[in-house]
Amino acid sequence: MLFDFAGLEPRNRYKLLVSTIVPRPIAWVVSQDEQGRRNAAPFSFFNAFAQEPPLICIGIGGRDSGAAKDTAENIRATGEFVVNLVSEDVAPNMNVTAIDFGPGVDELAEAGLATAPSVRVRPPRIAASPVAMECERLQIIDLPEERALVLGRVVAMHVRDDAVLDAARCTIDTPRLGLIGRMHGRGWYARTSDLFDMPRLTLAQHKARAAE
Repeated sequence: MLFDFAGLEPRNRYKLLVSTIVPRPIAWVVSQDEQGRRNAAPFSFFNAFAQEPPLICIGIGGRDSGAAKDTAENIRATGEFVVNLVSEDVAPNMNVTAIDFGPGVDELAEAGLATAPSVRVRPPRIAASPVAMECERLQIIDLPEERALVLGRVVAMHVRDDAVLDAARCTIDTPRLGLIGRMHGRGWYARTSDLFDMPRLTLAQHKARAAE
């Protein structure tokens, strides 16, 4: 069935996108305002977009009231943030930080989350997160209704020690991280433990198979 986006309401376009582009990794963003007040919130319009420079991109929606969310305002003001990835064991804490608290509320405290200092940026990282990426704002693209698309340069990364296979070669035991992804609807998530291996073909291998 064809869905022509030109004739659809924004809400229905959103439903089609999030029901089909799955699973989506979750950017659990810690930021702080110019006074140092902390904020934490999860976003699943997120992924890695370049290796050099190392870039991530996050889509941040607006509040139902029409105001911008604290995360976007903080990144705009300070230029710094930390993207924490979400493992299954901290998913309930992440869910608390997704509550639409009022401005100025410390979601980290509400969710009972301890933090650890960052090295290159001022906002802290979530200590229990298996991966944390310290980021500097590269660009913010303003979208309608106080939405924003944030491009961030990763300047440092923390990976839980037991998931590092070889630090010198930067090889990671990805399954050990136990990360989860966002699925469809308001409450569905996916584990990253159901895997299958399909090595990438070389051109020679493809031609050999086609000749069989």
